[in-house]
Order: sequence, then C-alpha cells, then structure tokens
Amino acid sequence: NFYNPDFGVRRGYPRIIVVFVDGWPSDNVEEASILARESGINVFFVSVAKPAPEEVSLVNDQDFMRKAVCKDNEFFTFTMPSWFSTNKFVKPLAHKLCSIDQMLCSKTCYNSVNVGFLIDGSSSVGDGNFRLVLDLLVSITRHFDISDVGSRIGAIQFTYDQRMEFNFNDHTTKDNALRALQNIPYMSGGTATGDAINFSVRSLFKPRTGSNKNFLIIITDGQSYDDVRGPAVAAQREGITVFAVGVAWAPMEDLKAMASEPKESHVFFTREFTGLAQFQQPIVRGICRDFTEFN
Repeated sequence: NFYNPDFGVRRGYPRIIVVFVDGWPSDNVEEASILARESGINVFFVSVAKPAPEEVSLVNDQDFMRKAVCKDNEFFTFTMPSWFSTNKFVKPLAHKLCSIDQMLCSKTCYNSVNVGFLIDGSSSVGDGNFRLVLDLLVSITRHFDISDVGSRIGAIQFTYDQRMEFNFNDHTTKDNALRALQNIPYMSGGTATGDAINFSVRSLFKPRTGSNKNFLIIITDGQSYDDVRGPAVAAQREGITVFAVGVAWAPMEDLKAMASEPKESHVFFTREFTGLAQFQQPIVRGICRDFTEFN
C-alpha cells in the first residue's frame, strides 16, 4: 500500500520501513521481509521492551529481528528498554535513516544486474525453435527493472561466428529491450560455443562500468566444436555468473563445464524446445539467489 506509484512513491529515492514492536511477533516475519528486500525496501526493526511471558510461547521465531531487517549487520536493528527511553534513540535512528550509502537493500536482483544472453543460432535449431528460445528470453527479461540507472540486458547470437545483437547500453527501457529480443533474426550455421563465450566477455561485459552484478545465460542445442570449459572458467574469473541451458543434443558434460557452481542450480536441460518455458522462474530465482549471496 505504501510502495506503489499510485500512492506517491518516487523513483530514485530509497524505500525505508521502520517497524516498531512492543513485544515479539507471533506470525512469520521472515517471508514478508524477504519480499520487502526483493522489492528494494530497507527494513529497520526497533524492538521496545521485553516480551511478556505469554508472548514468548507464541512467537514463531525468537531470532525474528535478525531475519527481518534489510541486512544482519546491526545497522538496521535497535533495542530500546522501554518507551520512556525513546528520546535518546531519535537522533541515532534519524542519522541512520539519512545514511543513503548504507541503504543496501535499495539495490535488488531486479534493478542492479546485467544479464547477457548467448544464443545458439546454429542450423540444428531451426527458425521455429529459435522463436521458442526468444520467448524464454523475453519472459526472463520481463522480471527486471531496465533503465539507464537500473538493470541492463544484452544479447549475442552465435554459430561459428558471433553477432552482437545489442549491448548493455543500447536499450535502457524494458519495452525497447523486449522489442529488440523479439526481432532478432535467425542466423543458421555451426556451433562454436567456446569462442562465443570469449566474445561475450570481451565485447559485452567489458569495459566494466557501474556496480551491477553480471550474469550470462547460454542457450544451446548441440555439442560445441571447440572447448567450452576454458572460456567459461575465464568468464567466471571475471565475476560473471554463468547459467547453461541445453536442449535436445546438448551434452550434459558441456553444460556442467560452462555453468557456475553449484551445478544443480545453474544447469538446465530439456529434450524439446517447447520445454524451455519451464526454466523462466528457476533462472530468475537463481539470479536473485546469486545476487543476494554476492551482496
């Protein structure tokens, strides 16, 4: 109800909630707090006085304050012995609320990532299946807040050669990025995934600008004619998290060689191109999980 443009929330300003509780909550605080963090809201928790004895037996999680705040670094928590002592806490709390650089949750996995798509355009894919690949990429892109100060999307298509479809600076609105993805023409050719990874690191992710976390999503339907392990390791050393999505004849060995750790959450495979749609949510969740761990 607060953080809705219809109710006056302003773009570009930190979003902050200060929760005052007298006693301990009896419902699930952690799930709501995760939702707040993913929405870019900095949650402060001020606990006043100790819980009544009857509250202790009802509390869902006695560690609620640590799990509720934006970050568990003591910056976002206050404990006051009673309501009569609030005056001396006003200035320290106000000072923290004005410390814009400390608002770590203003950056989220939706507004602070660079997502590069490395798309197999080889002959075995075919134009019809290529459209299904683009459908997956469009559905992933819809989740992110794309702007000149937010998340960025880039795309490269590859066969034996590589073609930069658009880089991170070409489209700074979601509508433009979606339109660009939908209009990518199919190339057709061989499969040199290793060279394509090197090209993406060199041409899409460099020079590095800003503080966005970098992600590369590789979609391929076959075995590469060149080495993929070396280029993928080099990409990860550059701070790029790699997801590998395989279809049909893509060898699991290659997918695992390209993907970041843990492999089970960064490797996806389906026999049919129609099965790609199921990977939209797991990939977005994986990006958010990796982003949270990175920060």
